[in-house]
Amino acid sequence: MKKIPFVLFLLIGLSFCAYAQKTMLKTNIPYWLTASPNLGAEVAVTDNVSIELSAGFNPFKFGDDKQIKHWVVWPEARYWLNETYNGHFFGLHGVGGQFNMGGVDIPIWKLKNLKDRRYDGSAIGFGVSYGYQWVLSSRWGLEATLGVGYARFDYDIYSLGENGSKIGENKKNYFGPTKGAISITYVIN
Repeated sequence: MKKIPFVLFLLIGLSFCAYAQKTMLKTNIPYWLTASPNLGAEVAVTDNVSIELSAGFNPFKFGDDKQIKHWVVWPEARYWLNETYNGHFFGLHGVGGQFNMGGVDIPIWKLKNLKDRRYDGSAIGFGVSYGYQWVLSSRWGLEATLGVGYARFDYDIYSLGENGSKIGENKKNYFGPTKGAISITYVIN
């Protein structure tokens, strides 16, 4: 969690160091629904290539033993079929972060164990993505993207409670969705 200020500083610095007419800021709307503030900056490198860095975090505890604390970053290089910030794009992205989650009832796939345990660890991975950007005005847009790939998880498992004891540790390889967003975008002119 201590790396969050650095990531935010990096995002802000990236947006101000770039050419203003080639920089876009964005935020992932569904990610906000998990109480996770997030921000992204994207810079056009050529007419059809851009680089993006998005980050999000959740520092909150939601009652007794419920928390989905985490920070995550997604760097990405994108190739736009039409022109940057307009239409279809394909990307290569990375993903990395740390998490401390538990006590939350999410009855799907492997997340069902979050109800009875707390997981504290890190993840790093990469993948490919596809997306589409709708131009709403000269500055505003709407972007949807989905990525799949590989991630390596390294984590400790704890029992719930104020002084939850460590009950195990694990490392897992994951193949599947590694990125997803529906973002409101703003081009800086």
